[in-house]
Amino acid sequence: MKILRLGHAMYVLTSKKGNRYLIDPFFDMNPGCPSEYQTEEFLSTIKGVLLTHGHFDHSSGLDKLRKANPDCLVLAQYELALILGKKGFNNVYPLNFGGSFDFDDMRATMVQARHSSSYGELEGMPIYAGESAGYVLEFTGDRTVYHSGDTMIMSDMKLIQDLYQPSIAILSSSGQFTMGPREAAYAVEKLLDVDYVIPSHTFPSEQSAISKDILNGLLQAFPVVGNMIEKDKELKDYLSNQTKTKVVVLGYGEEETF
Repeated sequence: MKILRLGHAMYVLTSKKGNRYLIDPFFDMNPGCPSEYQTEEFLSTIKGVLLTHGHFDHSSGLDKLRKANPDCLVLAQYELALILGKKGFNNVYPLNFGGSFDFDDMRATMVQARHSSSYGELEGMPIYAGESAGYVLEFTGDRTVYHSGDTMIMSDMKLIQDLYQPSIAILSSSGQFTMGPREAAYAVEKLLDVDYVIPSHTFPSEQSAISKDILNGLLQAFPVVGNMIEKDKELKDYLSNQTKTKVVVLGYGEEETF
């Protein structure tokens, strides 16, 4: 399988059969997503979308996706799914913790995360959108991936490992709004037993950003983003003395085959 990073928490997972699954679409105000992944040609190939929660930096790209791929299935937490249905999304499947959906080559199971969730905060008063979630993605004849979503560290990660046995974890590790590198490193060493960990919810620097103008605009609108720049390297440093898990630092637009 292949994992492509397109944003601070946006990934495309491609199965052996070539099906593409997009997690947390965020295109506008994204300083790192290459333009070729925002085209109708690419977006029309997405098999399914998985939302961890409703914050704008995880869901605002849905409108762009809908224009290119109007019948694409969107998985979302129950309250968020109801909001999207009222906004005209015609193929939304609601889940809650422990619930699953079977694609033809992947089972997606919604698991707990510890984080808030709202929708439409850039349009006015935020709307309550249920609770944030993570996902366990079990690919047929291939690896199982745990995407933590935005979360603090939690003991449930041990249960997720014991039950689903993921070999790849995509872990939020930026601090500020999620657990930081120290907590994510503890999760890898004490709670999970994965072969690979991908640091997530981090932003590129001015040197590594594809669009410096968008990054500067984002920093002006949301200065806290500066606290999350290149935290990937900190997680790698925390885990430098262990050999169990390889830290795979993905830049925006970079894809790794597992």
